[in-house]
Amino acid sequence: MNRRSKIVIGVFAIVLLGIIITEVVRHKPLNWSPSYTNTSKIPFGCYVLYNELPTLFPNERITEIRESPYETLAYRDTEETSSYLFINDGTNFDEQETLELLDYVREGNDVFIASTFFGSYLSDTLNIDVQSTYHLTEDSVALKLTNSSFSNSTFYYTRGVNKARFVSVDTANTTVLGSLKFGNADGEFNVDILAEPEKYETIIEKPNFIKTKYGKGNFYLNTTPQAFTNYYLLGKNQAYAANALSYLKSRPMYWDGYVKTGHIVVQSPLRFVLNQDALKWAYYLIMIGVLLFIIFKAKREQRIIPIIKPLENATVEFSKTVGSLYYQHKNYSDLITKKLNYFLEYLRSHYYIDTGNMSEKVVKDLAAKSGKSITETKELIDFISYLKSSNTHTEQNMISLNNKITSFKQ
Repeated sequence: MNRRSKIVIGVFAIVLLGIIITEVVRHKPLNWSPSYTNTSKIPFGCYVLYNELPTLFPNERITEIRESPYETLAYRDTEETSSYLFINDGTNFDEQETLELLDYVREGNDVFIASTFFGSYLSDTLNIDVQSTYHLTEDSVALKLTNSSFSNSTFYYTRGVNKARFVSVDTANTTVLGSLKFGNADGEFNVDILAEPEKYETIIEKPNFIKTKYGKGNFYLNTTPQAFTNYYLLGKNQAYAANALSYLKSRPMYWDGYVKTGHIVVQSPLRFVLNQDALKWAYYLIMIGVLLFIIFKAKREQRIIPIIKPLENATVEFSKTVGSLYYQHKNYSDLITKKLNYFLEYLRSHYYIDTGNMSEKVVKDLAAKSGKSITETKELIDFISYLKSSNTHTEQNMISLNNKITSFKQ
């Protein structure tokens, strides 16, 4: 790698490192999207409220519900009275969910819903109508509770608040617990309008918090769910949420974690399987089993080892070729001479025998070192001496010599 390439790679690495560091230390923009989930710490989440419920309702059981109200209420313990708390920017219960909620309240339980709309089924049954006003610019609204204990407090909301209010209620069964006030003009609505109302064409005040009696229980409906979010509870308006929830009796409470804008819904085709405990755990066990099988099978197996052909023994082929030549020419004397030379070299290198003089002592030493009998050893040495002294040799001499040497080496 030349010097120029190293410089280019170095510059690229420095730039990449700078981008990574910038992304890590860069201040993340604040997420103003509505969530209302109890785990969300963004401005319009309900983390603070959920964690403060044990303080508002001490010694009471708070249960988070992550399934639809129908599934929860259809199998509840009807002997126990409780409250059900819904907070979201919109609720639209279907017919079956609405019927379960109505039965739940009719039996003496309470439902608290903070939402900008309540769905057609519930609205028709309770005979309520909600109207909302939308503007391109954000205007402030003022909320106030009608109870004499709270009537001296006005709470101002300046961001993200929808001007939803009740325009029609069932007066026979409904009590107004709070109102919403806003100016019908451009500009920000704040405490100054109380001193200078002439800046506005009209100051509109409508109910935004009501109690509707149904059977033995009550529906508490609030059209300003933003008042219960982190952004306002950590400001100066935490008293509004506490006062509004104080209408609920001290008893076990269900916190809705299902009807939420920020609720994460599984869009996978396995949604049904993952929503059933038995099927979900069966699926997880299968996936874990497959993963373990892959891991252990991969460790036990290796890639195919190629077949390597052994090198051919050219020495053997050469010896066969040479032997064939000798056999064709029937030159037994030369073959016997070479055979004897190889064998005598074998005796010298293995048994350290002096093969220059084949005496009786040599026979005894060779027999002792090789483990052969003296008779067999003497026959071999005498036959070798005979062949060395002969001038001509036959094929039979060659065969006999080979047999004797082979027998001796065994």
